[in-house]
Amino acid sequence: MAASSRTSNRKGKAERPKQRGRHAGAKQGDHDETPLDGIDAREIEEIEDRSSPRAPIIYEIVRRLGEEELARPVTSLWWSGVAAGLSISFSLLVQAILEMHLPDEPWRPLLSSFGYSTGFLIVVLGRQQLFTENTLTMVLPLMVDFSRAMLLRVLGIWGIVLAANLVGALTAALFLSYTPVVALDLLHAMLQVSGHAVEHGWWAMVAKGVVSGFLIAAMVWLIPSADETQFHVITLMTYLIAVGGFTHIVAGSVDAFMLVVNGQLGILDMAMNFTVPVFIGNVVGGTALFAMISYAQVMAEI
Repeated sequence: MAASSRTSNRKGKAERPKQRGRHAGAKQGDHDETPLDGIDAREIEEIEDRSSPRAPIIYEIVRRLGEEELARPVTSLWWSGVAAGLSISFSLLVQAILEMHLPDEPWRPLLSSFGYSTGFLIVVLGRQQLFTENTLTMVLPLMVDFSRAMLLRVLGIWGIVLAANLVGALTAALFLSYTPVVALDLLHAMLQVSGHAVEHGWWAMVAKGVVSGFLIAAMVWLIPSADETQFHVITLMTYLIAVGGFTHIVAGSVDAFMLVVNGQLGILDMAMNFTVPVFIGNVVGGTALFAMISYAQVMAEI
């Protein structure tokens, strides 16, 4: 689910004044800090404005984002998810353009992998619904108020968003393959890039998906304190996914659908050897690891 840059900034900044007059990270009941000699009240306020929000504040921002998404109409979630599936195809498109124009040298992936970040920038900054972000934002409210009804609600929205993402990814693959929107040499470059996304074994797909899920969840966690550097945070975390050869269920599905549509991969082979293992890995990385760790580090303070 796309982390809202405006919402995150607004909430993060709204919470910061609560820290004024206290040491960073101080608990309720601690004494007010004594200003250092030569530093006036205005300068203390500037120091605190420049300070990053504490972990419980970041946790609360991300949790509230999850609650907002849980309350959204299904129709809104669906079409936002389809939009994300379409937008994420620009990761493959831009990466292939860079691959095609850069010299065939060992260092080429270090540069072409930056193209992978393009689709994620559109999705996250555009507040579109991306499945792997749901594995953090929606799980945090579930941990606070765990119930059967809440669990079913989270699982239901996961299903809706993932299905919508895959529909968008398939639509993008069909459009790129069967319309003259890209030249044949660019289409060939896209298929070459796509081939790398499905060349690993089943357990390798799972393991690489764990890392990818963790990185996306870490990105969501970092955004509230990123302020004006959100572009760089998104670019860095998704670049690491691409350059490390890790697997992402939605961006990778564009690659896999491109191969299916062009007769280089069977649909059943895609489902069993790509979609299932990468789904498991992304959920484990974003939920079982990052979400639980995020909750554990603040549960004594909330």
